[in-house]
Amino acid sequence: MPAYASTTLLPVNLTLGAVLAVLLAGAACVAAFARLSPGEDRGRAREIVVAGLRAAAQLVAVSLLIGWVIRSVPLLLGFLVLMYAVAVRTAGRRITPGGSWPWAAVPIGVAVAPVVLALLLTGLVPLKGIALIPVTGILIGGALTATVLGGRRALDELEARKGEVEAAMALGLSDPEARILVARPAASDALLPGLDQTRTVGLVTLPGAFVGMLLGGASPVQAGAVQLFVLVALMAVQGVAVATVLELVARGRLHRDVA
Repeated sequence: MPAYASTTLLPVNLTLGAVLAVLLAGAACVAAFARLSPGEDRGRAREIVVAGLRAAAQLVAVSLLIGWVIRSVPLLLGFLVLMYAVAVRTAGRRITPGGSWPWAAVPIGVAVAPVVLALLLTGLVPLKGIALIPVTGILIGGALTATVLGGRRALDELEARKGEVEAAMALGLSDPEARILVARPAASDALLPGLDQTRTVGLVTLPGAFVGMLLGGASPVQAGAVQLFVLVALMAVQGVAVATVLELVARGRLHRDVA
């Protein structure tokens, strides 16, 4: 590993802990002061604190667990299934708190599984935890984000423009056709974060895969190739996820229960 790699890593010490605590508290205070919550409460501030604490606990646990699961293919596959299940639960509950949330498994699964399978079959990623876990995790995370944003925006749009859906049906469109006609433009906004990240990579920010490869001792060319692959794969995964969740919303599979 190059000499600069070890000197640029964040030291794991009390200073790092103190800085993280201040940043987390600052983020929560800003959210509370600006009332960045759906209602008049300060729920988002609490969510920020809980999310930060959960992230710390989960990363400690995962750091210890990964060293164990990469020794066995069955354990590795079980860990990947666990990642997928948590993503489904998170996406489903974000889109709808009702009983239809398990349908979130579909857009995440159909988006991620073909890409991971193609990587394994072509040999670009070996069936080893040290490579498969981070790659699959990035793809599942991208599908999770796109599914949540696409699903929520589609349902919000259908609620706000219910009259337009009924008007389209009166003109002869079926219920799914009318719903997808109204919801599609809003749901497509879920692709914007990934598009902007890809368009500005290297100019605005250096994403994690690139930086991680450099810190791990790879050459800048190798790091750039890996980051390009991640960005392109994410665009493919997110496109499939948004298209699928839009179809599920249009067909009423993913819906919000009416009180």
